[in-house]
Amino acid sequence: MSNKSFRRIDNHGLWNTMGGVDADIPGLRAFVAAADEMHFGRAAARLFLTQQALSKRVRRLEEALGVPLFERTTRRVELTGAGARLLPLARAALTAFDAAVGAVREPARLRVDVYDERFSPIRLLRAALDRDPALRIEPSMRQGLARALPALRGGEIDAAFGQAHDLPGRPAGIDCRLVHLEPMHAYVGEDHPLAESGELRPADLPGVVMPDPGEGAVESTAFLTRLAGHFGVPIRFVEPAVGQRHYAELVARERTAVALGEAGIPIPPGSGLRRIRLVDPVPLAPWCVLWRAGDGSPALRRLLALLPVPAPPDAASWAPAGYVT
Repeated sequence: MSNKSFRRIDNHGLWNTMGGVDADIPGLRAFVAAADEMHFGRAAARLFLTQQALSKRVRRLEEALGVPLFERTTRRVELTGAGARLLPLARAALTAFDAAVGAVREPARLRVDVYDERFSPIRLLRAALDRDPALRIEPSMRQGLARALPALRGGEIDAAFGQAHDLPGRPAGIDCRLVHLEPMHAYVGEDHPLAESGELRPADLPGVVMPDPGEGAVESTAFLTRLAGHFGVPIRFVEPAVGQRHYAELVARERTAVALGEAGIPIPPGSGLRRIRLVDPVPLAPWCVLWRAGDGSPALRRLLALLPVPAPPDAASWAPAGYVT
């Protein structure tokens, strides 16, 4: 066979050999990220590359295949016919490659963002670990999907919990599943006129006041606003709470409005807070788990299998329309 039958394309293991192309894993990752985002700048940020480096990887792949994968103009990026045909196969190839690497490595520690230690995800994670103590979890608390999603897409974490139904848009390249519906309660100070109430209807609340969750938790703000709006209750956001004690102080100073929070949030002794059940209907906060599409990690699959699949709300409950199932 003549040496002219071989043509080297780059220094990253990509060759054109008698019309065949060996796998270029970095090129495939760049292609899939760009196809997910339809924006080379965002795709580069997702892979922690410069835009120039990502474009170079995609261009090498196109040269090796001999066809353009994207149509690029100053206004938009679109897949060509060849790119559209390659995309599902590229995803499958990356999944198979990651699974092969994972099969020969030591058991990995699964990095999971639980939003905040006060809320349902940490309890869901503890229940999963109780059922499978061999599962190795490294939790983080970014307090909102606006902070967690870039880390998830960039591979810094493997999964994240959040109220994904109220994100501004479904993130490309991210899978999502509902795992929990948590009842909401009202919280007031011990001197509040409603402090001795055992239960209240959401529509009878005089108003809702909440510490501002901040820009990192836009989905939490959207959920609370939707809840209050559904029941015709005015809502306002005050300064962010710095720790549980400050949160208790913000709630206790209110003399008319109430705060809303998960039923499972513990009330610290001496906080001066009282809990009031909400009924007829019971408002539910949907929690989802999110992970990178195509991630075939055995540890991630074990965690997903351990997380519950909640029953749909009944007539005595309310959940926001459009929550992820």
